[in-house]
Amino acid sequence: MHALLIVNPHATSTTQLRRDVIVRALSSAVDLEVVETRYRGHATSLAAAARADGFGLLLTFGGDGTVNEAVNGILGPPGAGGVVDAEGRMSVACDDLPALVALPGGNANVFTHAVGLPADPVDATGKILQALVQGRQRRISVGVAGSRYFTFNAGLGMDAEVVRAVEGHRASGAAATPGLYMRMIVRQFYKVTDRRHPPLTLERRGNPADGPLFLIIISKAAPWTYLGSRPVHTSPQASFDSGLDVFGMRSMGTFSALRATRQMLSRATRTPHGPSVLSLHDESELAVRSSRPVAFQLDGEYVGERECVRFQSVPNALRVIA
Repeated sequence: MHALLIVNPHATSTTQLRRDVIVRALSSAVDLEVVETRYRGHATSLAAAARADGFGLLLTFGGDGTVNEAVNGILGPPGAGGVVDAEGRMSVACDDLPALVALPGGNANVFTHAVGLPADPVDATGKILQALVQGRQRRISVGVAGSRYFTFNAGLGMDAEVVRAVEGHRASGAAATPGLYMRMIVRQFYKVTDRRHPPLTLERRGNPADGPLFLIIISKAAPWTYLGSRPVHTSPQASFDSGLDVFGMRSMGTFSALRATRQMLSRATRTPHGPSVLSLHDESELAVRSSRPVAFQLDGEYVGERECVRFQSVPNALRVIA
């Protein structure tokens, strides 16, 4: 099998030694080419070229941002490589596309955790080699947000503001540790985020609009793993085998936020609930509108501000080896 390994040399766990060990191991099973990313968005163009050149397997060694870029390169612009039915729902002929292997090389590695790979990239490589020998793979659904695919979540509001703040610190040389995320959450909540004027409205076909809301998180998988080994369950029923799950906040008062946070960090993995919380499961499509530009993130990467985003779930869009 002709395979391409895309390496983000700046990701947290992508040391030269680990890369050499992984490349030697993978080369024993596939015809492997290796390329490093040089700028943001580079993995998308590399993956698109691999798809056009007939590669059967695409591997990434980096964080969730590298995975997201590679998925968008494999699938192409939403709707362009598949079928759109009369109601605007998309499907993808994934059998004609490269299969994806995502090795954990970043800080959070939410996607690799969600597909069941070990946190250590060398251990994950061993599991991948076993899956290749056994011919084991799965088809997963992904989400579409406007003109981009996402694999595990997208958010508008405070969570995206935190991602933006963390990226700003990383650009200055800081490591994206759980401690940095916690400091940015507290800072945004008490000093930056507008907690008086909720801007967001959630729209679903055939249902009344939900709102106003301060933040909305759309999930395709659970849990989050931004806080080290402690999982965060905004939508614990979210799955690659179902549609879109939604978590929203109607209030950003201290008591409401602490109550929701306690539920999200609970080991009982119950769906957050209460008068200040909106929770939905297995939605095929929805739209979010905002009365002002708000921060927007996809798979943990800040992608700017938006006033309207349409979301869809695309079933069986991607072949994954894990």
